[in-house]
Amino acid sequence: MKIPNRLFTIGLVACWYSSNIGVLLSNKFLLTNFGFKYPIFLTLCHMTACSVLSYIAVSWLQIAPMQNVLSRHQFFKICSLGLIFCLSVVGGNISLRYLPVSFNQAVGATTPFFTAVFAYLMTLKREGWLTYVTLIPVVTGVIIASGGEPSFHLFGFMMCVGATAARALKSVLQGILLSSEAEKLNSLNLLMYMAPVAVVVLLPAAFFMEENVVGITIALARDDVRILWYLVFNSALAFLVNLTNFLVTKHTSALTLQVLGNAKGAVAVVVSILLFRNPVTVTGMLGYALTVAGVILYGEAKNRRK
Repeated sequence: MKIPNRLFTIGLVACWYSSNIGVLLSNKFLLTNFGFKYPIFLTLCHMTACSVLSYIAVSWLQIAPMQNVLSRHQFFKICSLGLIFCLSVVGGNISLRYLPVSFNQAVGATTPFFTAVFAYLMTLKREGWLTYVTLIPVVTGVIIASGGEPSFHLFGFMMCVGATAARALKSVLQGILLSSEAEKLNSLNLLMYMAPVAVVVLLPAAFFMEENVVGITIALARDDVRILWYLVFNSALAFLVNLTNFLVTKHTSALTLQVLGNAKGAVAVVVSILLFRNPVTVTGMLGYALTVAGVILYGEAKNRRK
């Protein structure tokens, strides 16, 4: 029996929401509540899963057509993107050790601001004045949220800002480096090539910066075998985020994706507060609401200019 298109799309969006929010909350649970204080090794697990599962999805299951790397020049471009991708994920995971998910999402919502800045610095591309005006509440909201955050941690905040900036930089660089039709890759193929690059970078980093992390993980597993299942589940979710993002992009419009993305952050904030019971203030929530409103206005301004 064929599944109706609308029902399929609703199921896809539900999976996209569940995986995005699930990986965020499970990262937070592992890094703080469960006491697994190794964000670099956790990211290494994510990238290993993404390397293997994306290859299976493309090569065996043929969810997306296989796109080959055509030249050494293109390979080096992908490696550059892979390095930035790696830094953004590591920074985000490190920040979760110190910040509540709600504040992490508030800072992450400023991605459009960094995207506009990098786009101007690297391509001299100017947006309309209205687009830049909408970025004022995006930044102002985070400043207000920072002042009203009871669990504010400077290092965690810096890591979160760095991760957000790296995510925006990757987006801009991807548009520049893979601009030709011959070199363009869909998100699943790009992940298949970027994830192994991240593994190569993270492997020595985890061993040098998180000393004896494998031995500690094995010792933890002897005391409580659930840690292994948590890591496997969490890593599979990290891949599912990318897979569902690819499928949702394929089966919905850009505008629908934008609206869903804005709502997803708000849902993650509410769910995290209910689960982790982290203290929130009216000032903090007003700051986050202002940032989200700015992001929505920014999207509207960009769409009108098109």
